[in-house]
Amino acid sequence: MLPRSAKIHKKRGNDRKDEPPAMKAIEITKGIYWVGVVDWTLRSFHGYTTSRGSSYNAYLILDEKVTLIDTVKHGFENEMLERIKSVIDPEKIDYVVSNHVEPDHSGGIPFIMKYAKNAKVVTSMPNGLKGLRAHYGEFDYQPVKTGESISIGKRTLSFLQVPMLHWPDSMMTYCPEEKILFSNDGFGQHLAASERFDDENDLSIVIEEAQKYYANILMLYGRQAAKALTDTKDFDIQMIATGHGVLWRKNVAKIVELYKKWSAADLDEKAVVVYDTMWHSTEKMARTITEALRECGISVKLFDIKTTPNSVGYYDIKKNPHADIMTDILTSRYLAVGSPTLNNQMMPTIAGFLTYFKGLSPRHHKAFAFGSYGWGGQSIGLIEDELKAAGCEIILDKIRIQEIPSTEQLEEIRQSVLAYKKA
Repeated sequence: MLPRSAKIHKKRGNDRKDEPPAMKAIEITKGIYWVGVVDWTLRSFHGYTTSRGSSYNAYLILDEKVTLIDTVKHGFENEMLERIKSVIDPEKIDYVVSNHVEPDHSGGIPFIMKYAKNAKVVTSMPNGLKGLRAHYGEFDYQPVKTGESISIGKRTLSFLQVPMLHWPDSMMTYCPEEKILFSNDGFGQHLAASERFDDENDLSIVIEEAQKYYANILMLYGRQAAKALTDTKDFDIQMIATGHGVLWRKNVAKIVELYKKWSAADLDEKAVVVYDTMWHSTEKMARTITEALRECGISVKLFDIKTTPNSVGYYDIKKNPHADIMTDILTSRYLAVGSPTLNNQMMPTIAGFLTYFKGLSPRHHKAFAFGSYGWGGQSIGLIEDELKAAGCEIILDKIRIQEIPSTEQLEEIRQSVLAYKKA
């Protein structure tokens, strides 16, 4: 009879609890597999918070010429390799298509090329070729341009360069036989999910994360996004295989229409009020402005930049709330920004927000500045200058109140907002 300890050891060995589960490829349509990675713990990307994680999507097409479309971020290559191995020997890969040089998509290329020794790396000409060489050195490159295609057997892959969406090298790949657009950063979301498709997830969350992604990465390139939509309008697209997040199959038309709206800066009758405060005086002004906008029939969101909520909790002051604020600004016509004066300047939190806002080249927004002050009051003028520099139309003169706003002064602010809308 075995001792008790031996029995326990044997049971644990049979259960294999000390080993990770095998990573399997997921078939998204006959002969085409998702072989990417879900990054459940990612919380920051490009300077904005990714509270729901992300994924790095790669796709394997089994045909006469086995093709891998995109890879994964460095550090996740083994998981991608294991998924590939679950359906085919990686040495049989003939093409590795790199739609985008950025390392969260191309980081796995040097790793996979150790196995796919005879594969050609397909990339955009000239910027994809230039970028991959700069990052990873020499491989057997096959540069392509818009309109060019390669036959991989019963399927064809056609290429569309989408420069500055959001790097100069960016490219999309379309498979007409399967009616799939491999869109890389277009239409994506930073969203970790165990299910791969839009209709398998809460659509409201998928849309929210797609809007956040567009607002913080692609808003700056709205005109390029609009051109990409024009260039793909004749494609019969039944599935969008994104570079991040979940794939679109049931709501393809919906996300395309949203991209048309966002890229055109077609704004809704909504408002965002952003402020920081020291002793609650600017906060009182912000709340008064919020209520006045609401009285005008405008849907309003109020953000104290130190405690901006997101979908899963609250940020502390050390974190970056800009991404969540920009998600609402993307579709809002009105913006009010307030700060008290500190050392002849606006609060650093507001200065940082305005720098982030201006960098995304917003369009068609109507805005104004407000704030309280003790003696100098320079912050309000500085905010207005930044709003103008960002391309905003200033609709109300600077709202400045020294010390603590009185009831009468708050009523004057309210009346000013109401008067603008009446006019």
